[in-house]
Amino acid sequence: MYDLVDKHWPMSVGDGKASRKKKPRILAITTDCCTGCAGSPACIEYCPIEACMFWIPDEDLPPFGRIEVDPYLCIGCQKCISKGPDGAFLDGCPWDAIEMVPTDDWEAIHGIALPDLPPPPPTA
Repeated sequence: MYDLVDKHWPMSVGDGKASRKKKPRILAITTDCCTGCAGSPACIEYCPIEACMFWIPDEDLPPFGRIEVDPYLCIGCQKCISKGPDGAFLDGCPWDAIEMVPTDDWEAIHGIALPDLPPPPPTA
């Protein structure tokens, strides 16, 4: 089972227009190269989905941390990456620390079948 983690700020705010209507064919995954841009991550401002990209503090090395992507919310839009056609630099992660992986591969690794729609938000 995929471990759910506490989401911290900074976090993607979303544009209020995009939402997950079906399971995407690819998911954004942050790599070990993610540094969180020292607490001011460039990638999250491009994410159109609220709370999809979020800060995870490094408990051993504060104030450092990294950005994670919620696979239940990701729509696979690729707005968070910086790799364009023929290696052209686009908006998103300036360090190429985000990869797009096939959803089927992610599900096989984690033993989870992601639903088409995101789960409802937790209730307090």
